[in-house]
Amino acid sequence: MPARVSEAFVLRTYPFREADLIVSFFTRDQGKLRGVARRARRPKSSFGSGLERLSLVRMAYFQKETAELVSLSGCELIESQFGLQADYSAGVALDYLTEVAEQLLPPHEPNEKFFRLLTAVLAHLRAKGNLWTGVNYFTVWAVRLAGIWPEARVSHESVEITGEMFSKPIADLEDGAWTKATISDLRRVLIRTMEKHVERRLLTVPLLEAL
Repeated sequence: MPARVSEAFVLRTYPFREADLIVSFFTRDQGKLRGVARRARRPKSSFGSGLERLSLVRMAYFQKETAELVSLSGCELIESQFGLQADYSAGVALDYLTEVAEQLLPPHEPNEKFFRLLTAVLAHLRAKGNLWTGVNYFTVWAVRLAGIWPEARVSHESVEITGEMFSKPIADLEDGAWTKATISDLRRVLIRTMEKHVERRLLTVPLLEAL
C-alpha cells in the first residue's frame, strides 16, 4: 500500500508497548488522525525530535480503510516550537492550543481554516507577539470554526446601548464630547458597558439554555 505524506501538526503522544508511541496529529489534507510510531521511543528513532508538541512536520504514514490507527513510517521536521517552551507562560499557551485542537477537531475531517489558524497563531507567538492576544484570537476562531459559536450579528438591543452610551454627556469632560485626548476614558466606559450588558444577558434563562 502506498504511503501518504501530509503536512501536519503533532498534537499528543502516548506511550504504547515497550518502545512505541501513539501519536495524534492534525493534517492539512486528512484532518485529525491517530497512528502508531514504531520504535519512536528508542534513542536512534527515525522520528527524532519531530514528535514534540505542536511541531509542524511532513508525516509519512500508511492508512488502511479498516484500521482505526494508521502506521507512521517517519516524519520530517518543518517548524518546531522549542524556542517557546523555555518560557513558562508560552508553554502554558502551547498546552492550551494543543488541548483545544485535540478536543474540538473531529477525526478524519479536513479543516484547512483551522490548520491556517494554528499556523498563524504559532507564528505570532514565535515573533514575540502579545501572548494572550494570540490565545484569545485562537479561542474565538477555534469555537467559530468548530461550529460552537455561530456567526455574531449586532442585535437591535446592542445598537440601542451604543447609541445611549454616546448620547449621554460625560461629567468628566468639559464639552461632553469624546476626543483623542479622552480615548482612554472611552475605552473604560466601553468595557464597563459591555461587562454590564454581558452580565445582564448571562442571568437570563434563554441564554443559559442556549449555552
